[in-house]
Order: sequence, then structure tokens, then C-alpha cells
Amino acid sequence: MATTLLPFDPILPEVRMHLVMPGAPVACKVTSSESCVRGKSASFVRHVCIDVSGTPLEGNFRAGQSFGVIPLGVDGSGRPHKVRLYSIACPSWGEDGAGKIVSTTPKRLIDERRAQSSGNVSEDHSLFVGVCSNYLCGLNVGDSVQLSGPAGKRFVLPSDPAEHDYLFLATGTGIAPFRGMLMELLEGPQSGAARSSLLRSPDSIAGVTAAQWRGPCQSRIHLVMGVAYSTDLLYDSFFRELAGKHPNFSYHTVISREVPPSKGYGPYVHNYLEARLDEFAPFLSSSRSIIYICGLAGMQVGVFKLLAENSLGEQYLSIHESLAGRAPADWTTEEIKRRVHATHRCTIEVY
Repeated sequence: MATTLLPFDPILPEVRMHLVMPGAPVACKVTSSESCVRGKSASFVRHVCIDVSGTPLEGNFRAGQSFGVIPLGVDGSGRPHKVRLYSIACPSWGEDGAGKIVSTTPKRLIDERRAQSSGNVSEDHSLFVGVCSNYLCGLNVGDSVQLSGPAGKRFVLPSDPAEHDYLFLATGTGIAPFRGMLMELLEGPQSGAARSSLLRSPDSIAGVTAAQWRGPCQSRIHLVMGVAYSTDLLYDSFFRELAGKHPNFSYHTVISREVPPSKGYGPYVHNYLEARLDEFAPFLSSSRSIIYICGLAGMQVGVFKLLAENSLGEQYLSIHESLAGRAPADWTTEEIKRRVHATHRCTIEVY
């Protein structure tokens, strides 16, 4: 059933999805793999670029969508590994300006085995690594990787980006889609990209070509990036340079484990917004503003509660009638997760 858009809701472009199914992935080649943390960090995060030219993925993805990676080998049951989705970290015209090179931001998972429930005791406390992220981070230039996709139709920029102002909220590798979106909004294709040629087939509907870029978007844009330590800030130099070049773009960093809380506020993304409501309340009250949230599951809870407590949620939240007569400060985390949902003005991608 089609959903009804309200006035000022963003109109999203039609996108292509599932051109390559996980059961029949395409072989692509890694073109580069670079660390994207700052200095010494306890995290291992890489920016991985993959050549998808000659496959159905070429020219048919948008910033904010995902692609699937099928790691080599089999799982504990002897079956081939299932597909894992990774957010696209480049603009719709790709890293190369021609839709041939797609990128993502995988983080190695390294953890210790432990009991699966409080009543059990595990004798095995050895380390293990994540299956797919570790595989993707370990690939070298020239290595082959099996991809599927693209996936996702809502976490994309509006058809007319200039019609809206933006609040991007990220934690960890949730920054990936915002890199691509900001490049698309503010930077445009690389110098020398073939702007004058049609870079996709005439019937392509998925992506923005380099030839179609209309120059830097003049909308007001805030990016709030939350991490545990300053060394975990991803693409930090790029975002600082971008903020220096574009007065309409503001880059905010929120470090949870280095700077002690002040003024009674905690060190997370929603706390940062709350401490600066003098700046953000007028922005969020505007009919132009839309919100994108990407990162760890649960980060939306604090944001939703903040919006509701400060009478800023009408545009962004759909609240179940069972909560309507209660003060938002009394809502529990479970109630927010189950009974508060985002509207078309607030798009969420959490994992």
C-alpha cells in the first residue's frame, strides 16, 4: 500500500535494487584498501574501494544504499556464508566519477568468546574475529570479492536536495553513507570526470551522473559524529576540510570516553544536541529540516526522547496512542523502541 506524503516530506528518487542476487553474486576486484582511523586506535577500520565495472552494479547505486558481500568459505554448519550488507561510502557517481568504483567502511570485529547466557559458564575464552568484516578488511588490491545488491530505497538523498536542510547523526562506521552524501551535496565529481557524457545507460534511474551535478548545495547541513575516542573519528580530515570550504556545513564531534560530561549532560549524540538546543531547536523546528540517523542500534532512543521532551517530535516521530498521555521523560527504552517510529522526515539505518 502506498504511503501518503505530508507537506514538506522529502520526495525520494526511484532507485534500483537487487540487480545482483546473493545466490548469484558477481566477481569484482579490490582497487584500494586504506586505514581511515586517526593515528593509533583500538579499532581497525578501513576504506575499501571495489571495481564493479562490467557488472549490473555499475552506475546503478546511490549514496546511502548498501551492497552485499559474500565471504569465502563455509560456516560452522558447513554451509556457504550468508551475505552481509555494507553501506556505500561514495557518491552515486562512485569514487571515480563514472559509477565504476564503489566503496565502503568495514570495521574488524575482534572479541572474546563468552557464555551465551547468565546461567552458563564458558571454558572457552579465546579470541575470535568477525567473519565478513575481517575478510573484507584483509583483502588486498587485485583480490576478487563476490558482491550483490544494491539494497535499500529510503536511506538516500531527496530528489531535489536543495529543498531541504539536513541533520546527519552518526556513530562509528555509521558515518559511511554520510561521506558519500556530503560528497554528492557539496563536492561534486573529481576533477577531470567526464561531466559532458552520459555515464549510465539511457534507462538508468538509480544514480546521479557527474554530468547532472548542479554545484554545491546551499542548504544548511549539520553532521554530528559520535565515537568513544578521538582516534576513532573516521574521515575526520575530510569533514574538517569540507567544513572549512563550505560555510553552510557544520561538523560536530562527540567523544564519549575522553571528555567528562559537563552541565549535567552525558557524552552521547543526543546529549550533545540537548546541550545545544539554542542552536538546534530552531533548525529542527523548520519545515525544511530532515534527519538521517546511522550507527549502533539503540542510538535512536535518546534522539527520539530528546525530540519528544522538547516538543520537536511532531515532524519526525509517530507516537503510539498508549504513550500520548504520558510525559516523554517517563517513556522507557523498550517503549520507545516498540511504540515510537520515524516519519518520512526522519530516516534510520541502525545495526
